[in-house]
Amino acid sequence: MLTISACSSVSYYGQSILGHSRLMLAREPIDKVIEAAQPELRTQLVLAKKIRQFAVDELGLPTNDSYLSYVDLPRKYPVWNVVAAEEFSVEPRAWCYPVIGCASYRGYFSLQAAESYAQRLTDKGLDVAVGGVTAYSTLGWFADPLLPSMLRDGESGLAETIFHELAHQVFYRNGESELNEAFASVVGEKGTLLWLRQNRPASAGMYSQRLKMRGEFYALLKQSKNRLHLLYQSALSDEDKRNAKQVIFNELKHAYSGLKNQQWDGRSDYDGWFAQSLNNAHLAAVSTYREQMGVLEELLGICNDDFVRFYETLNSSTFKADAGEMTLACNSLK
Repeated sequence: MLTISACSSVSYYGQSILGHSRLMLAREPIDKVIEAAQPELRTQLVLAKKIRQFAVDELGLPTNDSYLSYVDLPRKYPVWNVVAAEEFSVEPRAWCYPVIGCASYRGYFSLQAAESYAQRLTDKGLDVAVGGVTAYSTLGWFADPLLPSMLRDGESGLAETIFHELAHQVFYRNGESELNEAFASVVGEKGTLLWLRQNRPASAGMYSQRLKMRGEFYALLKQSKNRLHLLYQSALSDEDKRNAKQVIFNELKHAYSGLKNQQWDGRSDYDGWFAQSLNNAHLAAVSTYREQMGVLEELLGICNDDFVRFYETLNSSTFKADAGEMTLACNSLK
């Protein structure tokens, strides 16, 4: 068993090193790409440069070479993440890695490899979800490139992704995936809203509506997650839990249909997500990004929307995030 485990680890880290190296070696300076690019790509990359500078000037994010190069990646995503949860748990399984500590996902540079590993976990009775990752981040250890997947969701999507990934470079706690992703999501969303208000005021309202829908989507999921948690803690038999679990997921899809048609004027933003055969892992994957956003948004407000003070507070001893409780206090700039 130890030999099998060791071989599995070697294989996993081998594909990680190879995938990372290929991506890094394929980088081209963004200015060079702009010179030879077709009009659509040129426009997107010029916009990316402006957004990247805004990240430094207005959001206090790092001045480095991240997202100042480009890779014309032929596949849909750079990486696919595997998220897993026990049959009767809404908490994601954790994997531990060198340098970054433990995280609630396992990443693969090949969809086939991700699905193969996901199947192995499914065969062990776990709930599993596989999802493509839009951007590639090394948390600032390397100069991460722009990718075609980052350009697909328009200006707001591009800005949000760049701000989100750069945010990981100013604050990251080993083993605290929910805190890390919620923080980066707050910076991504608030930063994008600020970018649009300053540069595309006509689009800011539409983006605000998009964020409102995103919040309502998560609120719907959180209700089901809470119901499932209570179910799994109950004294029901495993068979009864399985039946009730399926009822809750069916009711979740029905509730989404009502929300979409009654409040969203039929907008289909989340149809793809709900088209999946949903399980605990799908809820866990979304929760990792959203669960702690509320308290972090409150902290940013206490810091008077000063992003640098926000970062300093999170990186200081005055900010505590233990046992599910967070102490909110904003540091003064020195």
